[in-house]
Amino acid sequence: QVQLVESGGGLVQAGDSLRLSCAASGRTFSINAMGWFRQAPGKEREFVAAALWGANFTNYADSVKGRFTISRDNSKNTVYLQMNTLKPEDTALYYCAASLSAVLTMSAARAYNYWGQGTQVTVSS
Repeated sequence: QVQLVESGGGLVQAGDSLRLSCAASGRTFSINAMGWFRQAPGKEREFVAAALWGANFTNYADSVKGRFTISRDNSKNTVYLQMNTLKPEDTALYYCAASLSAVLTMSAARAYNYWGQGTQVTVSS
């Protein structure tokens, strides 16, 4: 089992920045990738960003490229999502996820085995 706890959400204005954190515990040695997804009210959950746990490879949704950066600190079993130049359309509940798969489509929610409880990000215009 892997447990994930997100933090760092909040209410900000358009153009501001936030950094989300996701701390993993449990069988962290089995993690292959970590991802961030988000879900706005009335919309489906969508991929935001992902990073391999043991290699320097990341993937981003087109809507956040150039504004968001995913990073990890393996020594702390923590993954971060730095969000800059936030827009009202970034408002959503942000979820952290962990995948144990050796081969995966990083943008697909089905590739992830464990999920956090979510942290709310609200961007006002």
